[in-house]
Order: sequence, then C-alpha cells, then structure tokens
Amino acid sequence: MTFNTAREALDELTRHVPGFPEEGVVFEDLTPVFANAKAFTLVIDELASFSQKLGGEVVAGLDARGFLVGSAVAYKLGQGCLAVRKKGKLPPPVITEEYTLEYGTAALEIPAEGIDIQGKKIVLIDDVLATGGTLMAATELVQQAGGEVVGYVVILEVDGLGGREKLGNAPLLVLSVDGE
Repeated sequence: MTFNTAREALDELTRHVPGFPEEGVVFEDLTPVFANAKAFTLVIDELASFSQKLGGEVVAGLDARGFLVGSAVAYKLGQGCLAVRKKGKLPPPVITEEYTLEYGTAALEIPAEGIDIQGKKIVLIDDVLATGGTLMAATELVQQAGGEVVGYVVILEVDGLGGREKLGNAPLLVLSVDGE
C-alpha cells in the first residue's frame, strides 16, 4: 500500500459493498481505513486541521462512525467531544430530532441535561454525507441546546443525493466524493 495523503488512503482502502443495507445502496466501509494506522492518522490530521480553522470549541461526532473520527479530532485539538446518539441510546431527558435517510427515517438525540454547549461553537463530524438529513438533524439538536454549528466535516460524500445543498453555505470539508 502506497499512500501519502488522506485522499489516497481513502481511495485505496475504502471497501464498497453494493446492496447494503438494502438494494440500490452502496455502503462505503471505512473500517479498513480506520484499522490502518497511517491511513487513520492522515484522515484525522486533515479533519483536525479543517476543524481548527472553523474555530470550533467542541467537536460533535455523529453515531456511530462519527464517534471514531470525532473523538480523535477532539483529542488532537484538546477539545470536548459531544456524542450525538441514535434514538433510544441515552437515558432521559433527551432532545430528539427526526430525519430522513437515503433508505428510511431515523432520529438523533443528545442529553437535555448535563452538557453545557450554550453559546459554544460546534463542529459536526460524520463519516458520510448523503442526503444531509443526519447533519441537519444534528444541527437542530445543537441549536436547541444553545450551541452554534460553525461547520461540517465528513470523510465521504455520496454525490447526487442533495446533501451538500441541504447544508447551504455553511463551511464543509469532504475528503473524498463518491464517483470522483
């Protein structure tokens, strides 16, 4: 394996699984990227660099693969990490926001108590941008808790599903776009 950039590592190691989780969807498995120390370091360094430029104070990682990269970025930057969980994973009280996926619907939650993001600048990190529903739901949660989303950082973007357009003009870093 020969790669020197995050993009090269993603191109070489990402596993594409057609028909998962349902027919018509191609799942982009980042597990081989995360399991390779050099690739993981390259990805985290690039995500952290952009996150730092956004001026965030807290990194919010989205369930579940966003936890992996979000926590590593937060650690690298010396910031807190907010886990944005799938519905039913946190004890009440919670703030809940429903959203649409490219293959169904779901909901995200954050604690309604015990976290203080009031007035803080938050960078949202996830593995894949597809329809934008997950990131928009997370944005709503952060805003309801009093935080300000200053930008989005993702590893992959699935082109043609309208996710980028849903995010508007907010700063967005995508390491690799499907189809490029």
